[in-house]
Amino acid sequence: MRLTLAYCVLAVTAMSGPLWADGCPTAPDHTAELDPLYDALRVAPDPATAQRITGQMWSYWDNAPDGPSQLMLDEGMRARAQGDFATALDRLQALVSYCPFYAEGYNQRAFVRYLIGDYDGALPDLDEALALNPRHLGALSGKALTLLALGRDDEGQKVLREALAYNPWMGERRYLREAPGKDL
Repeated sequence: MRLTLAYCVLAVTAMSGPLWADGCPTAPDHTAELDPLYDALRVAPDPATAQRITGQMWSYWDNAPDGPSQLMLDEGMRARAQGDFATALDRLQALVSYCPFYAEGYNQRAFVRYLIGDYDGALPDLDEALALNPRHLGALSGKALTLLALGRDDEGQKVLREALAYNPWMGERRYLREAPGKDL
């Protein structure tokens, strides 16, 4: 009786919430480390300082939940950098399937899709990355550029302004259009 009860408790606990997705642990919460970086970024005095701060942010975003997910991320990013987009998409698809709660997997897959001109495919990935990490600067700027590429200028401008509120030194600032009745 006791053994059966233990199995029931274990089964109910396992089904009660997704602590693991296909074996991948939940991505770590780096809010405490990132909050002061966002604060510093908003008041960075120049582009070089802002770039150093965003580099620190990327070290958290690129920190996958476990060894297998880190390997998939690294392989996908390396393939993308080498222009091997088919391999990059394959590795990043594996990552997203293995770790559906890890924002960077979606962000990187969106980046590859953007590079190959699949803007309609990139947009849902960017939305998912932002649902998991609403302040992800790469996903915000990527979404702005994707919307602009799709000819959805008003939406793209809105997202670009949101990204620039976090980092006024973003290179994507060059795509900012003056809002009616406001100065840049």
